[in-house]
Amino acid sequence: MLVLKWFFGDKGLEDAYAIRREVFVNEQNVSEADEYDGTDGACVHLVAYENNEPIATGRIMITGEDYVIGRVAVLQAYRGQQLGAGIMQALIEASCAMGGERQILHAQTHARGFYEKLGFTANGERFEEAGIPHIAMEHYGPVKNCAQHNRANSAAPQRSEEA
Repeated sequence: MLVLKWFFGDKGLEDAYAIRREVFVNEQNVSEADEYDGTDGACVHLVAYENNEPIATGRIMITGEDYVIGRVAVLQAYRGQQLGAGIMQALIEASCAMGGERQILHAQTHARGFYEKLGFTANGERFEEAGIPHIAMEHYGPVKNCAQHNRANSAAPQRSEEA
């Protein structure tokens, strides 16, 4: 059974870190310094579990009015099952529930089509991040949709001004 768990800040992230290490550090040769950049404490994290095993993750960093989605990763054995799209949808819905009407991300260029299918559009020129070609992308959920999420009694995390 698939279970999604939310984590706030940098506590309890061992499972998210294990997934990110496997996908980004081991598979894509991203340095640990680039992957663990010290910003996790300012994020809301999501980890998906199958039979109590962590299999996918992603995070939202709130910077002013920007809701930055990142570190989305699915373990290789679980790819092709729409888990990445599910994680992204949960992250988008959570950002709406926390008041975000715009989500941004830095997509690896080979994944651009994946994000476009989710409603993201490219914004700017290609650039290098951690030695991998990326493109900035943005998503504007309909304001009405985000407003409905803000009023709904949702399981998504709530933004706290104290955090």
